[in-house]
Amino acid sequence: MQYRAWFRSVDGSPGRWPLDEVIYRAPSGSLLEVEHDLDALRSRSAAAWMKLFDDRYLRTRWPYGSGVWGKKEWVQPHIADENVVSLLEGGTNLFWAERYGSQIGIPDLWIKQCGTSHTGSFKDLGMTVLVSSVKQMIADGQPIRAVACASTGDTSAALAAYGAAAGIPVVVLLPRAKVSAAQLVQPMANGAIVASLDTDFDGCMRVVQRLTEDPTIYLANSMNSLRVEGQKTISIELCQQFDWQVPDWVLVPGGNLGNVSAIAKGFEQMLDLGLIAKRPRLVCCQAKRANPLYRAYLRSREAGRPLAEEDFEPIQADKTLASAIQIGDPVSLPKAIAALGRFDGIVEQADEVELANAAAKADRTGMFNCPHTGVALACLEKLVGAGTIGKDDRVIVVSTAHGLKFTEFKTRYHQGQLPFEAPAANVPVELGHEPQAVVDALHRVLDGKM
Repeated sequence: MQYRAWFRSVDGSPGRWPLDEVIYRAPSGSLLEVEHDLDALRSRSAAAWMKLFDDRYLRTRWPYGSGVWGKKEWVQPHIADENVVSLLEGGTNLFWAERYGSQIGIPDLWIKQCGTSHTGSFKDLGMTVLVSSVKQMIADGQPIRAVACASTGDTSAALAAYGAAAGIPVVVLLPRAKVSAAQLVQPMANGAIVASLDTDFDGCMRVVQRLTEDPTIYLANSMNSLRVEGQKTISIELCQQFDWQVPDWVLVPGGNLGNVSAIAKGFEQMLDLGLIAKRPRLVCCQAKRANPLYRAYLRSREAGRPLAEEDFEPIQADKTLASAIQIGDPVSLPKAIAALGRFDGIVEQADEVELANAAAKADRTGMFNCPHTGVALACLEKLVGAGTIGKDDRVIVVSTAHGLKFTEFKTRYHQGQLPFEAPAANVPVELGHEPQAVVDALHRVLDGKM
């Protein structure tokens, strides 16, 4: 069976475009999405798809051991195996947050640790698809000389790594002094052209869209729906890790909002092909200092109607500890609003104190969270406290990046350098060197006497 996919307009306007065409919007101005030939995919039963995906999962046969490319027929069926650029993305731990969950009253709480990927964030899931697609386009004779992105850190790291693996030049535009040192050094180390711009992410996004008007420089941001095809596999993998059962809730941090629509798309594809029988509810979690979607959500609720694009107004995002979602004018807004509508979605926010303390509190139970995961955890605690999420619900929080990319944030928290109290702070015990004195002091610490 030949599986096929193509671009179509999100707004339903007519037309379809091949996936190897350099196009990011329909003539109507609408964003695009990838549409698959579902009739062809239905030629294989739901049970057969589940068995195929399970047989491939984390195995060694190229390229199917990847959590993304193990679902190749559902992602990019036209790419030749030799043009797949994979760094074994996906297959990340679904961590049972037993201790943290019991503390907040949700025993069936799980953290999808997407940060345990090659470059330390979920962005690898989308970038493997985009860079593989570009490699296929180049192999087919397309004159593409570079790929480019605007970034708050993680996108640039993923693009630089996959571009380096493929031998494709990379240009990344970063907002000056608004990304962590670890995020900045990643694209530098991988040989990308790194431009530090005197603006915020939204300004970088405007520049990269102008840059990629040149069709030889391919746009790698999430408004390019090839990225969504990789990111949607989060949903498929979640169900796979639960023996194809669907959780009640999925919470995800929201900045440029590509992940919200990607997660929705993965669940909907499984529904369409009979692998699952229901949708979870989605929660988009925003930092209070960068919360344009939350503000729109409040407007819609005050008006007594569903969230719509007319409720949205772009803002100038303020500086937040959750720097990767410090975005005031998200490009993927239309897709996210539509997805939240179909999934009975909620938008919640967390302030700086709430996100920092939630991350630290969860770390005390064995995690090592980025501040953006802290936003999602803080929103979870609010929704549990309000009774919106019930104590018997199965809940997934998508952790988008590894805490090691944000050690400055964690150091400032534990050293008391943030402008608020840090109840979960933990500092080294300063001791001398004489063995018995150190032993005695440590016993006093264990006994709660220091």
